[in-house]
Amino acid sequence: MALTLFSRTRNTPEPKHTPQPQPERGETWKPEGVIVTQRFIGLAGAIVLVYTADAGVNGTTYAVACLGCPFRTRTNNRDYSISTEQAGAEIANAHAAQCRALPRDLPARPDDDTAREIVRRRLNAERQSDYDTLVYLTSFHLDRLALQRSTEWIEEEMQRLADEQPDSLTAQPRSYAPGTEFTILRRPQR
Repeated sequence: MALTLFSRTRNTPEPKHTPQPQPERGETWKPEGVIVTQRFIGLAGAIVLVYTADAGVNGTTYAVACLGCPFRTRTNNRDYSISTEQAGAEIANAHAAQCRALPRDLPARPDDDTAREIVRRRLNAERQSDYDTLVYLTSFHLDRLALQRSTEWIEEEMQRLADEQPDSLTAQPRSYAPGTEFTILRRPQR
Protein backbone atom coordinates (compact mmCIF):
# COMPACT_ATOMS: atom_id res chain seq x y z
CA MET A 1 0.00 0.00 0.00
CA ALA A 2 1.45 3.36 -1.10
CA LEU A 3 0.95 6.39 1.06
CA THR A 4 0.78 9.73 -0.75
CA LEU A 5 1.60 12.77 1.31
CA PHE A 6 -0.07 16.11 0.73
CA SER A 7 -2.52 14.78 -1.75
CA ARG A 8 -6.00 16.14 -1.92
CA THR A 9 -8.66 16.35 -4.51
CA ARG A 10 -10.60 19.43 -5.36
CA ASN A 11 -14.24 19.28 -6.05
CA THR A 12 -14.45 22.74 -7.64
CA PRO A 13 -12.16 23.86 -10.40
CA GLU A 14 -9.93 26.82 -9.60
CA PRO A 15 -11.16 29.90 -11.43
CA LYS A 16 -8.81 31.06 -14.13
CA HIS A 17 -8.00 34.75 -13.97
CA THR A 18 -7.16 36.44 -17.22
CA PRO A 19 -6.17 40.06 -16.74
CA GLN A 20 -8.05 42.37 -19.03
CA PRO A 21 -6.00 44.93 -20.96
CA GLN A 22 -6.42 48.49 -19.82
CA PRO A 23 -6.23 50.54 -23.02
CA GLU A 24 -6.36 53.85 -21.16
CA ARG A 25 -2.92 53.03 -19.68
CA GLY A 26 -1.39 52.28 -23.07
CA GLU A 27 -1.55 48.49 -22.98
CA THR A 28 -3.18 48.33 -26.41
CA TRP A 29 -2.41 51.80 -27.75
CA LYS A 30 -1.34 51.91 -31.42
CA PRO A 31 -0.75 55.52 -32.44
CA GLU A 32 -0.55 56.32 -36.14
CA GLY A 33 2.97 56.17 -37.55
CA VAL A 34 4.27 53.93 -34.77
CA ILE A 35 4.80 50.17 -34.61
CA VAL A 36 4.79 49.10 -30.95
CA THR A 37 6.83 45.91 -30.67
CA GLN A 38 6.94 45.38 -26.89
CA ARG A 39 5.37 46.76 -23.72
CA PHE A 40 6.63 46.63 -20.15
CA ILE A 41 4.86 47.64 -16.94
CA GLY A 42 6.72 49.84 -14.44
CA LEU A 43 6.58 49.40 -10.68
CA ALA A 44 3.52 51.63 -10.25
CA GLY A 45 1.79 50.63 -13.49
CA ALA A 46 3.13 53.00 -16.14
CA ILE A 47 3.63 51.35 -19.52
CA VAL A 48 7.06 51.47 -21.18
CA LEU A 49 6.98 51.03 -24.95
CA VAL A 50 9.56 49.71 -27.38
CA TYR A 51 8.59 51.01 -30.79
CA THR A 52 9.75 51.76 -34.30
CA ALA A 53 8.41 53.39 -37.42
CA ASP A 54 8.71 52.56 -41.09
CA ALA A 55 12.19 51.33 -41.93
CA GLY A 56 14.15 54.09 -43.59
CA VAL A 57 17.02 53.86 -46.02
CA ASN A 58 19.32 53.20 -43.06
CA GLY A 59 17.29 50.25 -41.78
CA THR A 60 15.05 49.81 -38.78
CA THR A 61 15.87 51.49 -35.50
CA TYR A 62 13.92 51.51 -32.26
CA ALA A 63 13.02 53.95 -29.52
CA VAL A 64 11.86 53.48 -25.93
CA ALA A 65 9.38 55.71 -24.10
CA CYS A 66 7.63 55.59 -20.75
CA LEU A 67 4.00 56.67 -20.76
CA GLY A 68 4.18 57.64 -17.08
CA CYS A 69 7.34 59.75 -16.86
CA PRO A 70 9.44 61.84 -19.27
CA PHE A 71 11.88 58.98 -20.09
CA ARG A 72 12.45 58.66 -23.86
CA THR A 73 15.49 57.49 -25.78
CA ARG A 74 16.47 56.50 -29.29
CA THR A 75 20.04 55.62 -28.32
CA ASN A 76 21.68 53.13 -26.02
CA ASN A 77 24.03 54.21 -23.25
CA ARG A 78 26.87 54.60 -25.77
CA ASP A 79 24.95 57.10 -27.98
CA TYR A 80 24.39 54.56 -30.75
CA SER A 81 20.96 54.11 -32.30
CA ILE A 82 18.95 51.24 -30.86
CA SER A 83 19.30 48.90 -33.83
CA THR A 84 17.56 45.77 -32.53
CA GLU A 85 14.30 45.07 -30.79
CA GLN A 86 16.22 43.09 -28.16
CA ALA A 87 18.40 46.11 -27.31
CA GLY A 88 15.26 48.23 -27.00
CA ALA A 89 13.67 45.61 -24.75
CA GLU A 90 16.69 45.60 -22.45
CA ILE A 91 16.53 49.40 -22.08
CA ALA A 92 12.74 49.33 -21.55
CA ASN A 93 12.95 46.52 -19.00
CA ALA A 94 15.69 48.31 -17.05
CA HIS A 95 13.60 51.48 -16.95
CA ALA A 96 10.41 49.61 -15.99
CA ALA A 97 12.26 47.86 -13.15
CA GLN A 98 13.03 51.17 -11.44
CA CYS A 99 10.25 53.54 -12.65
CA ARG A 100 7.71 54.43 -9.97
CA ALA A 101 5.52 56.58 -12.23
CA LEU A 102 1.80 56.12 -12.23
CA PRO A 103 0.05 55.76 -15.55
CA ARG A 104 -0.95 59.03 -17.20
CA ASP A 105 -3.60 59.73 -19.79
CA LEU A 106 -2.48 58.86 -23.29
CA PRO A 107 -1.54 61.88 -25.37
CA ALA A 108 -4.37 63.03 -27.60
CA ARG A 109 -3.70 63.17 -31.33
CA PRO A 110 -2.69 66.77 -32.02
CA ASP A 111 -4.30 68.92 -34.68
CA ASP A 112 -2.25 69.56 -37.83
CA ASP A 113 -0.95 72.96 -36.69
CA THR A 114 0.37 71.50 -33.43
CA ALA A 115 1.91 68.55 -35.29
CA ARG A 116 3.59 70.98 -37.71
CA GLU A 117 5.06 72.84 -34.75
CA ILE A 118 6.47 69.56 -33.39
CA VAL A 119 8.17 68.96 -36.76
CA ARG A 120 9.57 72.51 -36.82
CA ARG A 121 10.92 72.15 -33.27
CA ARG A 122 12.62 68.85 -34.13
CA LEU A 123 14.23 70.34 -37.24
CA ASN A 124 15.41 73.32 -35.22
CA ALA A 125 16.87 71.01 -32.55
CA GLU A 126 18.79 69.08 -35.24
CA ARG A 127 20.19 72.25 -36.83
CA GLN A 128 23.92 72.86 -36.30
CA SER A 129 25.86 76.10 -36.50
CA ASP A 130 28.99 74.75 -38.19
CA TYR A 131 27.71 72.40 -40.90
CA ASP A 132 24.68 71.28 -42.89
CA THR A 133 22.86 68.27 -41.45
CA LEU A 134 21.01 65.50 -43.25
CA VAL A 135 17.60 64.78 -41.74
CA TYR A 136 16.75 61.13 -41.21
CA LEU A 137 13.29 59.95 -40.25
CA THR A 138 14.85 58.37 -37.17
CA SER A 139 15.37 61.93 -35.93
CA PHE A 140 11.61 61.97 -35.34
CA HIS A 141 11.46 58.74 -33.29
CA LEU A 142 11.21 60.59 -29.98
CA ASP A 143 8.42 62.76 -31.38
CA ARG A 144 6.38 59.95 -32.93
CA LEU A 145 4.18 59.37 -29.87
CA ALA A 146 3.34 63.09 -29.72
CA LEU A 147 2.97 63.50 -33.49
CA GLN A 148 0.82 60.45 -34.15
CA ARG A 149 1.35 60.90 -37.88
CA SER A 150 2.56 58.64 -40.68
CA THR A 151 5.98 58.78 -42.26
CA GLU A 152 4.36 60.12 -45.42
CA TRP A 153 2.79 63.01 -43.47
CA ILE A 154 6.16 63.93 -41.92
CA GLU A 155 7.88 63.83 -45.32
CA GLU A 156 5.12 65.97 -46.87
CA GLU A 157 5.46 68.48 -44.04
CA MET A 158 9.24 68.66 -44.48
CA GLN A 159 8.74 69.16 -48.23
CA ARG A 160 6.32 72.02 -47.49
CA LEU A 161 8.83 73.60 -45.10
CA ALA A 162 11.63 73.22 -47.67
CA ASP A 163 9.46 75.02 -50.24
CA GLU A 164 8.57 77.80 -47.76
CA GLN A 165 12.00 78.19 -46.12
CA PRO A 166 14.71 77.22 -48.64
CA ASP A 167 17.32 79.09 -46.58
CA SER A 168 16.77 76.64 -43.68
CA LEU A 169 15.81 73.31 -45.27
CA THR A 170 16.45 71.84 -48.71
CA ALA A 171 14.86 68.87 -50.44
CA GLN A 172 16.32 66.91 -53.34
CA PRO A 173 15.90 63.42 -54.76
CA ARG A 174 18.15 60.83 -53.12
CA SER A 175 20.97 59.60 -55.30
CA TYR A 176 21.30 56.23 -53.55
CA ALA A 177 17.66 55.20 -52.98
CA PRO A 178 14.14 56.25 -53.90
CA GLY A 179 12.68 59.20 -52.02
CA THR A 180 13.72 62.65 -50.97
CA GLU A 181 16.77 63.73 -49.02
CA PHE A 182 16.29 66.67 -46.66
CA THR A 183 19.17 68.81 -45.46
CA ILE A 184 19.02 71.36 -42.66
CA LEU A 185 21.28 74.25 -43.56
CA ARG A 186 23.74 75.51 -40.97
CA ARG A 187 22.88 78.58 -38.96
CA PRO A 188 24.10 81.78 -40.62
CA GLN A 189 27.32 83.24 -39.19
CA ARG A 190 26.89 86.63 -37.57
